[in-house]
Amino acid sequence: MDAQGRGRAGDNNVDPADQWVFDPNTGNYELRLDQAGQAPARPADRKTAGSRRAAGRSGGDTDTRPLPTQRARGDESADDDERPGGGRASRRAAGSRAAAAAAGPAGRRKRKPKKSGKQKALYWTAGVVGFVLVAGCGGAFYLYQQLNGNISKVDVGVENDAVSDGPVNVLIIGTDARSGKGNSGYGDAGSVGHADTTILMHISKDRSNATALSIPRDMITDIPTCPTKQKDGSTKNIPGEHGVRFNTSLGQEGRDPGCTWRTVEKLTGLKINHFMMADFNAVKSLSTAVDGVEVCAGKDLNDPKSHLKLKAGRHIVKGEQALAFVRTRHAIGFGSDLDRIKMQQQFLSSLIRKLKSSAFSSPGKLYDVSQAATKALTVDTGIGSANKLLDFGTDLKKVDIDKVTFATVPVLDNPDDPATVILNKTAADPLFAMVRADHALAKGKKGKGKKSAPAKKAPPEQVRVDVTNGGGPIGSAQETVDWLQNNKAAKLSTNAGNAPAKLAATRLEYAPNQADQAATLADWMGLPKSALKKSSQNAGDRVPMKLTLGKDFKAPGSPVEAPTETPDGVQNVNADDKNVCAK
Repeated sequence: MDAQGRGRAGDNNVDPADQWVFDPNTGNYELRLDQAGQAPARPADRKTAGSRRAAGRSGGDTDTRPLPTQRARGDESADDDERPGGGRASRRAAGSRAAAAAAGPAGRRKRKPKKSGKQKALYWTAGVVGFVLVAGCGGAFYLYQQLNGNISKVDVGVENDAVSDGPVNVLIIGTDARSGKGNSGYGDAGSVGHADTTILMHISKDRSNATALSIPRDMITDIPTCPTKQKDGSTKNIPGEHGVRFNTSLGQEGRDPGCTWRTVEKLTGLKINHFMMADFNAVKSLSTAVDGVEVCAGKDLNDPKSHLKLKAGRHIVKGEQALAFVRTRHAIGFGSDLDRIKMQQQFLSSLIRKLKSSAFSSPGKLYDVSQAATKALTVDTGIGSANKLLDFGTDLKKVDIDKVTFATVPVLDNPDDPATVILNKTAADPLFAMVRADHALAKGKKGKGKKSAPAKKAPPEQVRVDVTNGGGPIGSAQETVDWLQNNKAAKLSTNAGNAPAKLAATRLEYAPNQADQAATLADWMGLPKSALKKSSQNAGDRVPMKLTLGKDFKAPGSPVEAPTETPDGVQNVNADDKNVCAK
């Protein structure tokens, strides 16, 4: 076998995948050129593979010896059993000449592969690529060698390091653009592409947990002004917009992924490190590469628009059927995009489990997965090379599957437009605070140690409270009273001025007979248990509770302390939960 893994001269029966061996010292699959026991090639020995490919033939671009993925895209007749790899420097010239002679014309790339379009049908499938990294692709160098030759990059004006010492936030974007070979049957004809499905994947600082937040495409939000790189190298500022659909943060007015990046940062308060995009073929190919993905239907499903037909029960889906499963929405729930998000989360969870259990069990299987995952990947420049992606994937694979949780950003129906939704700030603000604080989402809605709420909460018109400022920003007391009266209909709230002393933490003092009022106010304000101080005696009917805003107070409605359990009203599913069924 030569340096590119195209078989030994005179020995065509050797499967190149069999020559990749697992090194327990590095956690990588590495190329063993000599079955008699020669030491495997290390990633450092293969880093000049581009120069060896150049030595094997003349003409073309720098990467003249095409990788298998590139050949498959440029020449449909390319052999399926070729494997990428590398060899030692002492074999460079001989190995390259032997490979060129053995490969013949069919082994040469005929044309530069086209960039695949991003599709509405599986616009979310960039998530698959992101979770392939989390699932363990960091263990194989040659996956990233392929990525280096296949992926597209977009300069969003931010150059973050591939690996960070802190938490990592990866923005996974999909669009409904329809361009690209094989994609004409999906998406909207003539669409410039929107951010029709967006997943913000947060990996904690200690890599102990990951949370994937699905952002509804029809949510009304604000899009900030964003700089975009033009083809001539100049930068154009795209004006922001107020009160528009989230999915217009990409494509519209020339917006690039950096605009969606900045929109999500403004929405969640989380600093994004990287982004990824991929086309719909990734799910068809990946589901096939892992020999199918198990899904569950809680009832008979028949959606003529997505062409999904499944009897109630468990099924193994792959290829077009997998595509139909994640596209469907008319056969489940209320037929909304929020219901489709649940289908996608079920599929992704099951795919991650399959990847963890078997997809990386052999070099051949890993090769198939890498082929499927790298054909249409687009990333930011911070992870836009093989070495960077290798480091990035190796860092993320530390997360255990039972610590990966999918959740949907909570929304409410828009009273002004039934076709759109608005952010449910009461539930979303504590969710965002929880993720920012690196707190893992509980597997269920009620986590261990969560204290159940009082049996009764007082209605807004009965909440009587005096608000004082004991350390918050100037004007916080009046701002809070205005918010309570106008947003929560708590008309019995009063600005009591400045507190006599500064407090480090916000405090709510109440009497035993005001427990229902305190429960309502604490829920509105996002107050932790430590903020509640109950007196020993009951208070008179017209005696108000006392809310003192401390130095931890930021704004009314913004939790003063990040919760440690999944907030009520937040749809979520753990990636290790095998009992989720679509209904």
